[in-house]
Amino acid sequence: MNTESRPSMKTRMVHVFGSAAESREQISGGSPVPEDTETGGNAWTSRLVLFLRIMAVIAMAKGLYHWAEITGFIGSEDTAFEVQTTQWQSATVYFAVIELVAAVGLWLATPWGAVVWLTSVVSMAVIELMFPAIYGSNYLVVILALVLLVIYLALAWMAARERPP
Repeated sequence: MNTESRPSMKTRMVHVFGSAAESREQISGGSPVPEDTETGGNAWTSRLVLFLRIMAVIAMAKGLYHWAEITGFIGSEDTAFEVQTTQWQSATVYFAVIELVAAVGLWLATPWGAVVWLTSVVSMAVIELMFPAIYGSNYLVVILALVLLVIYLALAWMAARERPP
């Protein structure tokens, strides 16, 4: 196959929040993605990635907190993992695993990372609302989960609008 018949690609490096992101445009008739004039990148996509990275750091901290509860690094003998109810233990192990998995996926800005994170956020809200005996009924956690969910959906929607169909 002749390489001259292939459409040539122009590759540019765009600096987005301190990391390099590769942006390609087809020279032969491809429509370029609208770019932010200040940063040279897609503004809403950059904001979405920044939000996902912040949520990754928070998810990592929450996951490590749950593992610290399980292993006994935090808490006293009265609040040790072994003396808690089975429901509390199950929920704590679940969040210890899912938060760390979500943190990796969010940091990489992968679709599965957002799905795992959304699962953990909704799970925590459901446990707080419908099973108050496990962690107690903390409505602040539910409100914060809803706010983060709305922010994520708004950023994802705006980032999707930047991309051509």
